[in-house]
Amino acid sequence: MTKPLHGIRVLDLTNVLAGPYCSYQLMLFGAEVVKIEVPGSGDLARHLGPDPELNAAGLGASFLAQNAGKKSIELDLKTPEGSATLEDLVRGADVLLENFRAGVLARLGFDWERLRGLNPGLVYCAISGFGQTGPMSQAPAYDQIIQGLSGMMSITGTEETAPLRVGFPVCDTVGGLMAALSISAALVGRERTGEGCFLDLSMLEASMSAMGWPVTHYLISGVRPAPMGQQNVTAAPSGTFDTADGLLNIAANRQTQFEKLCRLLDRDDLVTDPRFADREARKRNRDALNDELNRELRKRPAADWERLLPPIGVPAARILSVPQAVESEQLAHRGFFTDVPFPGDAERVVRASGNGVLVNGEPLRPTGAPPRLGEHNVEARWAHPVTVAEE
Repeated sequence: MTKPLHGIRVLDLTNVLAGPYCSYQLMLFGAEVVKIEVPGSGDLARHLGPDPELNAAGLGASFLAQNAGKKSIELDLKTPEGSATLEDLVRGADVLLENFRAGVLARLGFDWERLRGLNPGLVYCAISGFGQTGPMSQAPAYDQIIQGLSGMMSITGTEETAPLRVGFPVCDTVGGLMAALSISAALVGRERTGEGCFLDLSMLEASMSAMGWPVTHYLISGVRPAPMGQQNVTAAPSGTFDTADGLLNIAANRQTQFEKLCRLLDRDDLVTDPRFADREARKRNRDALNDELNRELRKRPAADWERLLPPIGVPAARILSVPQAVESEQLAHRGFFTDVPFPGDAERVVRASGNGVLVNGEPLRPTGAPPRLGEHNVEARWAHPVTVAEE
């Protein structure tokens, strides 16, 4: 299979998550990605993860998760030699991706005007916490900072527990996805015009865009979003319910789904009860309705309800742990995970994820192992012969 981005060359100057997650998506779609790393230390993610030995070896689990299939060269952009090397690489690249604080790359001598002069077709994407302009453009930002400033934490949890951080770096991930989408769109545009462009991506803005309904409900209807815990603010019954042996998610968001749920539970009386007659009435009387449903749902295990409800059109599923989720038969069927070689150790493998996209029926898989720091110092040369750090 020839992947959609086959032949596209990406220079990746990013660290940790948002940028590497973006370039990982581009790699899965077929792009050649070369990481430009600080000599001797590399991407900070090389030293992050739960295993101290891997961190010390520069192969932290956080790095392995997002960098399979890429190449690595060491380059000190603060030296004349490093600057000259990057200049040569830019001439042969399609995309330059960085997530420095706003203005850092320009201070290193590579502002947009110079980059465009070196390569008029270059797509330059700068990911930052707040964008390249504005009063917060120079402020440092990590995922949790963006979660707090976006309002996301204020609506996560219950009235008693909010604000809470979302359980994974969602703003970094959303920023990386938006960057990959923007770069792909820019490459399509370049096919028409022959010209590249400068993409200034704000993680704060991307995150608020992804929040969607809570922001829009306030902007349009003046409704101040509140934390709803395990319940869905837009419908009832929709949330987490009790069973005989654990919790179950049910999303009976439509009237027909609510009626089918009640019939399966042998509770037709709930359908005719004025408190639950329509969507708005059920939302107003959510607690009373949940009490009635929980009383019935506790009569059987969660797995039984998971087996019975979806076939009648009512979305329902158990709440899994991460270890349970990664062993899902559905993911295995789709080929979501791929075993790639562990860097420098033929006896071990890294289990790398895809991105949920099948192209012509084939899952997108990493093309190789995550790179050791500087592993491709000699071979990753696209333009004129250049001098890079020796391995």
